[in-house]
Amino acid sequence: MAAAAATGAPEGLAESAAHVAKPAGPTEVGVHDLRNFITPRIFVAATRMDDGKTTTCVGLFAALQRYFANIGYIKPVGQRFVAVEGEKIDEDSVLINETYRVRSPLKAMSPIAVEPDFTRKYIAGGNRDDLHRRVQYAFDEASWEKDYIIIEGTGHAGVGSVFDLSNALVAKLLHSKVVIVSQGGIGKPIDEISLNLALFEKHGVEVIGAILNKVIPEKMEAHTEFAEKGLARMGLPLLGVVPLHQELRKPTLNQVCHQIRGEFLAGSDLKRRRVSKVIIGAMAPPRVIRHLQPGAVVITPGDRDDLVHTLLQVETAQPGSLSGVILTGELSLPPSLVDMLQTATLPIINSKYDIYAIASAINHMQVKTEVGDRDKIQLIQELIFKNVKVETIIRQTGGIVRGGPQEPAAQADADAEIGGLPEVVTL
Repeated sequence: MAAAAATGAPEGLAESAAHVAKPAGPTEVGVHDLRNFITPRIFVAATRMDDGKTTTCVGLFAALQRYFANIGYIKPVGQRFVAVEGEKIDEDSVLINETYRVRSPLKAMSPIAVEPDFTRKYIAGGNRDDLHRRVQYAFDEASWEKDYIIIEGTGHAGVGSVFDLSNALVAKLLHSKVVIVSQGGIGKPIDEISLNLALFEKHGVEVIGAILNKVIPEKMEAHTEFAEKGLARMGLPLLGVVPLHQELRKPTLNQVCHQIRGEFLAGSDLKRRRVSKVIIGAMAPPRVIRHLQPGAVVITPGDRDDLVHTLLQVETAQPGSLSGVILTGELSLPPSLVDMLQTATLPIINSKYDIYAIASAINHMQVKTEVGDRDKIQLIQELIFKNVKVETIIRQTGGIVRGGPQEPAAQADADAEIGGLPEVVTL
């Protein structure tokens, strides 16, 4: 079990809700094994993948720490996982735990990892009740002695239906109210929210409101006005409008390297450098150099020793003039230059793909959260706290707000998801 929580929240924090023995609860099939009906909770759903659930959860966790002493987290169904001490743990659960030191067993925070053959095995002879119990038992453990707990969904409301664990059904199993996150806009997000709302309502789950994410700053006022009116017609309040921030769209060199299946030839210790501009270095070095700037990555063939040599000289003379270099295809560099790469401070990546395949892959990246991205997580914390009605969420889910928000209890170490990427310049 998790370590015991502190006794009593600091003055001004919301009232704690202790984990207690199971009261007389619902009797319908599938929910009879849940024990904790007391701890306030919110299920963060979305209209589709990559709308910003993890961004919202990361920021909401920090915001809730201003009101409660002990926050819990669980992602019942995970599709992207990593191995931790022999267990398959969803990467978002790892992120939250590393960022906030949740003090719950990781397996309780990520009870079900959907492996490639998971669906086939379930259809062939899976046990629905067993999966439901695993989710409920994990929730009871993850919420033990917590004052509030965040439940993160997976994809849109219907994801997981094939193995009887749709987001809507999981919210029902855990007796949680829901907030739906959607991307910015007016017509499309409201249509998608309506579609997802129908499935939650079918399962008898209450949706307390919606959050619009990645809204273009210049359109914040208009989108807020019309989204509020549109959602009100559906009986839903607008609980937040979070602006799109360009810093959240920039991947790290490490993320780019994974995306293009490359490897670092030099400078791997600088793999957290951000990429804000892609330069296709097909022209002579002087012309390429004119377009260099901090955050730029130059993509060039693996036989362009003239350009590679020039870029190494530029980085030596002016460190940080660019983020890095990607060499494409087979390397064909003189031995003297290969020796220089061994001691270079400029990150150099090699990928077997061609220039335009790499540029396209980078341009279509969905930039996910990585443990340790302190700069982005701090920005996300600020965006969520300033633009989401956190106190309304607390009250609507059974929490009690006493006084105003306090300073955050913990500093974060990571960031969250948002897609897209930088301009591409061909020279």
